[in-house]
Amino acid sequence: MTITPNAALMDAIVLSVVARDGTYGYKITQDIRAVMEISESTLYPVLRRLQKDGCLDVYDQEFAGRNRRYYRITPRGRAQLEEVLGEWESYKSRLDAIFYDGACGNGGKTP
Repeated sequence: MTITPNAALMDAIVLSVVARDGTYGYKITQDIRAVMEISESTLYPVLRRLQKDGCLDVYDQEFAGRNRRYYRITPRGRAQLEEVLGEWESYKSRLDAIFYDGACGNGGKTP
């Protein structure tokens, strides 16, 4: 089974990667692929939406004779990321209670 993140979670994943240090699209894709499958056709609409929403700044910089588009998180993006991380911790705790603490009646047994 593959669990697919919704748009809000995908935004948070991208913001989290970009927050580490300003980076470019291909590297963002590779960083995310280290933990989950993502295609560039999925990533670039997320980057555009986050830029449009004021969560990312974009700048071009020459690299090997070509312009490379870099992304960096804005204060608004950091605020959005912090909000989602707080919600994520709460959500994860509730799921952990179901999966591991027996909240769904499995007597505390792990799956």
